[in-house]
Amino acid sequence: MTVILSPVQVQAFGDALYEARRTMMPIAAFTDGLPALGMEDGYAIQQHLVRRLLDDGEAIVGYKLGLTSAPMQQLLGVDQPDFGPVFASTVYRDGEVLPVDRFIAPRMEAEIAVILGSDLSGPHCTPATARLATRGLVAALEIVDSRIRDWKIKLADTVADLASSGAIALSSLVVPIDAFDPRLVGMVFTRNGEVVATGAGAAALGDPLAAVAWLANTLAPMGVTLPAGSVIMTGALHAMVPVAPGDVFRADFDRLGPITITMARD
Repeated sequence: MTVILSPVQVQAFGDALYEARRTMMPIAAFTDGLPALGMEDGYAIQQHLVRRLLDDGEAIVGYKLGLTSAPMQQLLGVDQPDFGPVFASTVYRDGEVLPVDRFIAPRMEAEIAVILGSDLSGPHCTPATARLATRGLVAALEIVDSRIRDWKIKLADTVADLASSGAIALSSLVVPIDAFDPRLVGMVFTRNGEVVATGAGAAALGDPLAAVAWLANTLAPMGVTLPAGSVIMTGALHAMVPVAPGDVFRADFDRLGPITITMARD
C-alpha cells in the first residue's frame, strides 16, 4: 500500500490533530470522509504532527507499541502492531497523581516497559538481539487517549494520533532479565483495589522482546536507531480500562514489582 493523501492533506490532518491536542477538543475521524485511508497515510500524518511537537520543544525518549494483541489486530483488520513516540513531557513516576484535564478520553493499560542499555537497530533484529541490548524490564502503566471523537477510530486514525498515546508511568525498579523469560511475567491489575484484569508478558506480540525487535526493524528503513536509554512500551497485557477522576490504578507484576498512579479529582 502507498500513501493516498496529498502533501497538503497530510499537513492539514496533522495540523488538525495538533490543534486537538492544544485545545483538548476532539475531532472527527479522518476515515469518516476517506474510508480508504491506510496505515501509510496514518504514519505520514503522524510524522507531520511529530515534527510540529518537536519544534515546540518536545523530546522523544522512546516509543510505544499498540495493536500487539491478536484480538486488537483482528478488530482493526491488521496483522502487525503500530507505534508512536513517547515524549519526555508525558513520562510520570510511580505513585504520582496525574491531572485528568490533561486528557480527552483516557483509558488505562498495564504493560511491560523495556529500557535499552545499548543502541539497537534493524533491519535484522531478533528477540535475542533485543535481549542483549536490554538493560532491564520495568513495571509500567500507559494512559491511552484519543483526539478522535468518542474513540471512533480505524487504523489510519489511531496511527496518525501517535498510536493513541497519552502518558506513561514507570516504576523506578529496572530488573535485569538474565535469569527469566519475559513472556512468563504475570500481572494483576486493580482499580480502586478491585481486580479488573490479569495478563502475562506473552500477550505483547507473543514476547515483549519480539515487540522491541519488531520496532527496531520497522524503524530501520526510516534511518532510525533506538538509542541506549530508550523506553519501549511493549503493548497492553489486557483490554483497556475506563478512567474516572479519583481512580487509583495499580499493577502488580511477577518479578518486576508494583506500579501505582492516581488520577486527580476534578
